[in-house]
Amino acid sequence: MFEFIRTHQKLMQILLAILIVPSFVLVGVSGYNSSGDAANVVAKVGDQAITRQEWEAAQRTQLDNFRQRMGAQFDQKLFDTPEFKQNVLENLVAERAVSAEVARSHLTVADSVLQKSILDTPGLRKADGSFDMERYKALLGAQGLSPAGYEARLRRDMALQQLSGAVQGTGFVPHAVAKQISDFGAQEREVQEQLFPAAQYLPQVKVTDEMVKAYYEKNAKLFEVPEQAKIEYVVFSAAAVADQVSVTDAEIAAYYEANKARFGSGEVRRASHILVKAGKDAKAADKAAAKAKADAILAEVKKAPAEFANVAKAKSEDVVSAAQGGDMDVIEKGTLPKALEDAAFALKQGEIAGPVETEYGYHIVTVTSLKPAATKPLEEVKDSIAAELKKQKAGKKYAELAEAFTNTVYEQSDSLKPAAEKLKLKVETAENVTRNPSPALGAAPYNNAKFLTALFSSDSLKNKRNTEAVEVAPATLVAGRIVEFKPAAKRPLAEVDAAIRQRVTAEEAVKLARKEGEAKMAAAKAAGSAEGFGPAQLVSRTEGKGLNPQVLGEIMKADAAKLPAYVGVEVPGMGYSVYRIGKVQQPANQDAARRKSEEEQIANIVAEQELSSYVEALKHKAKVKVLASAAPAKTAEAK
Repeated sequence: MFEFIRTHQKLMQILLAILIVPSFVLVGVSGYNSSGDAANVVAKVGDQAITRQEWEAAQRTQLDNFRQRMGAQFDQKLFDTPEFKQNVLENLVAERAVSAEVARSHLTVADSVLQKSILDTPGLRKADGSFDMERYKALLGAQGLSPAGYEARLRRDMALQQLSGAVQGTGFVPHAVAKQISDFGAQEREVQEQLFPAAQYLPQVKVTDEMVKAYYEKNAKLFEVPEQAKIEYVVFSAAAVADQVSVTDAEIAAYYEANKARFGSGEVRRASHILVKAGKDAKAADKAAAKAKADAILAEVKKAPAEFANVAKAKSEDVVSAAQGGDMDVIEKGTLPKALEDAAFALKQGEIAGPVETEYGYHIVTVTSLKPAATKPLEEVKDSIAAELKKQKAGKKYAELAEAFTNTVYEQSDSLKPAAEKLKLKVETAENVTRNPSPALGAAPYNNAKFLTALFSSDSLKNKRNTEAVEVAPATLVAGRIVEFKPAAKRPLAEVDAAIRQRVTAEEAVKLARKEGEAKMAAAKAAGSAEGFGPAQLVSRTEGKGLNPQVLGEIMKADAAKLPAYVGVEVPGMGYSVYRIGKVQQPANQDAARRKSEEEQIANIVAEQELSSYVEALKHKAKVKVLASAAPAKTAEAK
């Protein structure tokens, strides 16, 4: 099966990302053979163990997925939680339980279905409708799957879809229920508004010194100024060392001569084939018939070599390569069955050989292009050699000088100048540095948690001594010292008096607005009156007519069993509003498309609940055990 796939191992190093994603969220760690001793097992699903290594690998996979989706907004600290790790483990357990049921149910996928899913993969068709081999090759090259691993994973995912799809198909929602939920979402309410703006009560507010003092004491944290320091620091890095090293032409030439093989390009050979199937278990008569057919094809293409591609399209039984005129792309040693490989590498460009027998049948093969091996001249690779040699020298020099930097900042701890002068570095300064890293400073060398911990240590603070040399990044050391220090302090009341009076005045004005608004609402409720309210307007959850979202939410959730209904809403800083609900109705013109979409969404939710319940049942059936010793491990860094 999959002759093209099996005979193109170079191409079969990817595809998972472009094919099937199971219909429920799984972390996607392939391979079910557990290893490791019992102490390393974090969960058991039947007789299958999940190891801590598998769990950590799944965490890395999930982090990579989030990193790709979120891009620049990705923050790994958000996922460095026990809840995230536990969720990954639960997904692993669920995946194993479902896979066990797939095996018990003998669910499988036919070879033809697998093959069709490759040919039908979105994005792998050219404008003329033919299979895009170049795109296919590029996608395969982006992953790291072996042929057997890819095929097994694809088959497993499709089998999982069969099972999950069948379970989800049992979930349905009666039309009456869907209609009721849809009606609730589309409901319109006729409301009238009466505003009590805080601004109109400002003249009535009298703020006393006692009120200001009480606010100041109650909200002390609002007026704290964090500890700050003015610092000096020196950065010693491989980049700084690189400026101090150079490479001569003689060194470049010597390196080129010693490593000439690195600058050679091997032979590039591209081949095409025509396959007549005859499996290794085929009967002798079938093999003879296949051989005869291959002989006839060989004679045909030898008479008209230019027609090889057209004959391959018409007669080759390797479906994928046939669509490309038999093209197998660039071939390399070890990627084809040995007999076919030997034949292909023995040919000159344009020569045709065959029939060549392999476990898949009989092949007619030709070499379509051949680029001989060659060595790049020194001038062409001179710059890259210079860069590499300089990097090597810088690395060696960095290793030699890092110890000198570390020792100097420690031994002459009252100043950074000796280390800077000795290693030709610059003493930098920074102000308003705090104990914790600042997001606004980004990757600044001193904006590092480990360095700041050393900087704000008691010895550094009290004695103004240099910190030790702290590694803040690969091949990057930073040492610093505090020049000036301001401890955390509370801003004096006199300094913030005006701001507090303004804030207290606003809060008191809102209280007065609320008090009058509530009185108005009580009177209106008693009389059912609309006096003082503005004109009526229809609002809904999707059409707020400019209302504050907080206000709209209160209006739509208010009890409207008895009309007119009244609801009061305080909007912080703005005042108080009272709303009279005079009518509740459904839109005159119902949007059929919206209703259908909502019904489908509701059905999907029910289907997911059905699947979730089924997975829980399978976990119970598999006698899942999450071991007590499986405490969340330290989050593994995503690679």
